[in-house]
Amino acid sequence: MYSRRSISSAKTNLAAWPSAAKGVFPKRGRGGGTTGERRKRARTVVKGMDFFKGLSDDLVLLVLSKLSASAESPADIINVFLTCGRFNSLGMHPAVLSKLSPKGTALRAGKWCDAAHRFLKRCSDAGSLEASYTLGMINFYCLENRGSGVSLMAKAAMVSHAPALYSLAVIQFNGSGGSKNDKDLRAGVALCARAAYFGHVDALRELGHCLQDGYGVRQNVTEGRRFLVQANARELTSVLSASSSAMATSAATMLIENRGFSSCSLLSDFGCNVPVLESHPANRFMVEWFASRGGPPGVAGGEGGDGLRMCSHVGCGRPETRRHEFRRCSVCGTVNYCSRACQALDWKLSHKARCAPMDQLHNHAVAQDGQAFPPAEVEVEMVDRAAEHHRL
Repeated sequence: MYSRRSISSAKTNLAAWPSAAKGVFPKRGRGGGTTGERRKRARTVVKGMDFFKGLSDDLVLLVLSKLSASAESPADIINVFLTCGRFNSLGMHPAVLSKLSPKGTALRAGKWCDAAHRFLKRCSDAGSLEASYTLGMINFYCLENRGSGVSLMAKAAMVSHAPALYSLAVIQFNGSGGSKNDKDLRAGVALCARAAYFGHVDALRELGHCLQDGYGVRQNVTEGRRFLVQANARELTSVLSASSSAMATSAATMLIENRGFSSCSLLSDFGCNVPVLESHPANRFMVEWFASRGGPPGVAGGEGGDGLRMCSHVGCGRPETRRHEFRRCSVCGTVNYCSRACQALDWKLSHKARCAPMDQLHNHAVAQDGQAFPPAEVEVEMVDRAAEHHRL
């Protein structure tokens, strides 16, 4: 027998569920509650769960290391530090910083600051060869901290970093950071040979000229020519591998049909023109650094009156560290180069069209100031003959 209160309560429940009057009642699960209520609770649980916290540190480090190795700019890795606290701590791990790609060190000279310096220093301390080399070049040439710069480049060179080996060779050839008597030609040749062993194009070309001219090593014209031809072949391989598949196909077609781009490179020694290889981020930094400051301190008889000059190759960025450190073109005497590799590149890009013989008086003055490079056209003619010999 129902009381008046229980009957009223039953009517209220029926009013809440209109379909109950027709004999249809909501389904209830074993855990209690309707199906809709359980789904709502499940969605609430999913929204409140952080799946990222479930990932192990080893897995996150692996992903960040891959990102660091493929970074297209410093922002790719720096943005990781700004994502969250865990990314910040794991992104600073040596396993991540040591894998930093060359483009990951491509800092802009206009944005150089203490934070940028600390970033490269931390990457170098973590074992990044690219960071050690880039920071070494910046310290040596831009900040004029010669000891620290050489030390950082040597750190990378000891692990067979080819650009660092070649840069140290240029320093030895020129006696950079010291006097003219500090030149060590034999050490320069040894470093150049080591960099050439790892396929560095500029080192191959420099070593070829050293052997051909007997500069710091016993003269061997045949071996020198072989290195110069190999440098051109390596350059072609680098251009094709660095380009996309479409660009590689286009370059291969031009090689066959003897058609070219508006810009030239040393590959024209073999009868074809392709885009010039991109400069290393360290060289681009130095170009921007000195361009924004009007050149190195004391440039062209400015403050200090040292008359320091930049290497005339636009993609190099190296400045003189003392007066008349770089050698000049023996034909015109108006351009200066830190190495034969830079001279050969600049000859093909622009100087070939501008070079004109100077008068006897100027020529004598250049000879008095320092050594002069023979014209780069000698290399072009020599390589042409070698290429013709191989075709025959």
